[in-house]
Amino acid sequence: MAGLAESGANPDVSLLYDINGLAQDAPRWLDRTVAYVGEYGLLAAMVLLVVWCWWSVRAKGGRDVAASLAGLVWAPLAAGIAVLVNVPIRGFVQRPRPFRAHQGLDVLVSGKTDFSFVSDHATMTMAVGVGLFVVHRRIGLVGIGLAVAEGFCRVFMGVHYPTDVIGGFALGTAVTLLLSPLASALLTPVMRAVEQSERAGLLIRPGRRSPAEREALLREARTEPGGSEERDLAA
Repeated sequence: MAGLAESGANPDVSLLYDINGLAQDAPRWLDRTVAYVGEYGLLAAMVLLVVWCWWSVRAKGGRDVAASLAGLVWAPLAAGIAVLVNVPIRGFVQRPRPFRAHQGLDVLVSGKTDFSFVSDHATMTMAVGVGLFVVHRRIGLVGIGLAVAEGFCRVFMGVHYPTDVIGGFALGTAVTLLLSPLASALLTPVMRAVEQSERAGLLIRPGRRSPAEREALLREARTEPGGSEERDLAA
């Protein structure tokens, strides 16, 4: 892959120069802004988006709130797992950063000495965006849009090839969706157990439940749709 990157005829390199060329023509204050946003700002925005989604799901309530919040917890966990999966991928591919193989790039962030494929920033933001989309369509679309913006910024900054970003999008999406059923099976009982707590349950429900509501929730947790008894998740 590194050999392909050295070819001037490679559309990956051509697109890199086209996007990074915008940085060369832009005023320095804009370059500094994009560099900060691409390095830190959009990651912080994804954290705020997760909080917004939690607040929206919690306020809405309903019978499936614990399952929805389990999916929300999974979104940042999936991002972390995807980054760990990327460690051996980077070591195997060993693609140098674009500014090490090509001249004339305007590199907006210094100190990048690791390999380029795939982009951790693109991986994390897309993993969170897709995870949010599973839980809340509207907020998830915002998250995916921020992930796309993150990918653009990484190429604009001269620290990644476009295919590094695309690979990150694919990796983040794959980890989030493929492991989602297992994550839901593990996290949903935990969220339901937390929901039973008098104090910690306020993280899941908007207010304290009355004794009658708590008893009804316990009966629902014990009974399957067919009427058979199930292990008490709140025990």
